[in-house]
Amino acid sequence: MMMETSINVAAVQMVSSTCVDDNLKAAAHWIEAAAMRSAQLVLLPEYFCIMGQRDTDKLAHKEEAGNGPLQEFLAAQARDHGIWLIGGTIPVAINDDERILNTCFVYGPDGQQQARYDKIHLFGFDNGKEFFSEADTIQAGRNSPVTFQSPCGPTGLSICYDLRFPELYRALGSVNLIVVPSAFTYTTGKAHWEILLRARAIENQCYVLAAAQGGKHENGRRTWGHSVLIDPWGVVIDQIPDGPGLACGVVDPDHIRQVRTSLPALTHRTL
Repeated sequence: MMMETSINVAAVQMVSSTCVDDNLKAAAHWIEAAAMRSAQLVLLPEYFCIMGQRDTDKLAHKEEAGNGPLQEFLAAQARDHGIWLIGGTIPVAINDDERILNTCFVYGPDGQQQARYDKIHLFGFDNGKEFFSEADTIQAGRNSPVTFQSPCGPTGLSICYDLRFPELYRALGSVNLIVVPSAFTYTTGKAHWEILLRARAIENQCYVLAAAQGGKHENGRRTWGHSVLIDPWGVVIDQIPDGPGLACGVVDPDHIRQVRTSLPALTHRTL
């Protein structure tokens, strides 16, 4: 089993465009910048590869699981920089021409895929001014909660809207790190982003690393940003507002043990 040790981590914030090539260049730039800052685990945001003019635009870039230029890009970046790379999300083909899976892939320093998670909860929002219905173009994932062993210990995968469903995070079991690649809207992010992330960190007594889309996109959508690393006590270690950049810090398993020893809430659960 991989030894748990303190590691440097980074969340990449992007303002992805309608051009996949431009987005991959931007992602490569920030992955390299994170590696230069000694990050051993790097998280990309949801849909780092494309934010289309229409929700259906992503269908043109769907890939079969295990094969395709987006997955090849992620594998090469992990291998070239010798890092753990969590690839935000990319569209993965299913037996439905009008929908895809919104999938997060994890690659190890050797460029090999180590884990995969398909987004379970699909965002729906209508306040009379803004309307979103992910179920129109995405099929909900049917896989169980997914964890993998990273250098800092057990690490749980989730995506964006999953953040509102604490039962998913409980089902991950005892993890040292939760990652949340996201593209929160400005409206919902301003209201709930940080409080939900801090709640997930506090109640699970673990670190939370969230990489977000953050800014005004070509399609007119505005995303909240505020990519962040939060510690098991709910303390914000690093955060950036909007625009491209990095939120960086250290995940320290010893600090997790200290928090869980001083306040053993996880052992006090009765349900």
